[in-house]
Amino acid sequence: MLKDKRIVVTGGAGFLGSFVVEKLKERGCREIFVPRSKDYNLVQSDACKRLYKDARPDIVIHLAAKVGGIGANRENPGSFFYENLMMGVQLIEEGRLYGLEKFVALGTICAYPKFTPVPFKEENLWNGYPEETNAPYGLAKKMLLVQSEAYRQQYGFNSIYLLPVNLYGPKDNFDPSSSHVIPALIKKCFDAMQEGADSITVWGTGRATREFLYVEDAAEGIVLATERYEKSDSVNLGAGFEISIKDLIMLIAKLTGFKGEIIWDSTKPDGQPRRCLDTTRAEAEFGFKAGTGFEEGLKKTIEWYRNARTEKIL
Repeated sequence: MLKDKRIVVTGGAGFLGSFVVEKLKERGCREIFVPRSKDYNLVQSDACKRLYKDARPDIVIHLAAKVGGIGANRENPGSFFYENLMMGVQLIEEGRLYGLEKFVALGTICAYPKFTPVPFKEENLWNGYPEETNAPYGLAKKMLLVQSEAYRQQYGFNSIYLLPVNLYGPKDNFDPSSSHVIPALIKKCFDAMQEGADSITVWGTGRATREFLYVEDAAEGIVLATERYEKSDSVNLGAGFEISIKDLIMLIAKLTGFKGEIIWDSTKPDGQPRRCLDTTRAEAEFGFKAGTGFEEGLKKTIEWYRNARTEKIL
């Protein structure tokens, strides 16, 4: 039962975090602390110490991260590695010293090897090097799994490690300099229609495949794991399907109403060739199964973005 726990949600004001906070409130949680980066720069150890002192948490759900799409990863490999590593490592260490009941670490699908057999199984996580364009980010987040396992073994520290696939949904990041593929493509289609353009250009060849998890489903999976899962073995969170980027943009074009030409810039990277998760462990361990159909989730995301543009929020 979480309702009587004091819970810190790092990144709780962000895209995924805001949905996790809502799921916690639905379960009756009253003491939820969301640290803001202007008050707690979690890359710095003093800020991590102060967070534990101020919030006095029973549970920490660590969602804060420096993230972006392929372009952002290529431009910021050093800061993506350093900031993600330092936030997680220091929060876990300070949690151990503080006597935290439970730490929930969020990893990334980018931690998997570049040529992982599909569907990705958790036991294949160490069988190769990640895809080069996002390896620094993926490896930084992967170290939290090493720390989680080592701290449970040596100190009996209760931490879990979840591996969510690519997320999408309302309130996503639509900034073209740092957005992921779905919001980037949605924005391209709307911008083209607004400007009267007869084509859009998309990175890569379109042959790469991806799996996508609706953000509200991801939030439910994280909260279920917080309630029910007590092991350091990594767990995939996904929807259990894959779609090619070519098919994805055709679907987004149809749902947004864009009728122009799709031009592929094959000089730009595709990223990892395929991504699709084996999700059986999450269902077996804590009863999680994605409930939102992909086209349904895309419609909700597109509708939210259309309204945000109309209201000039974005």
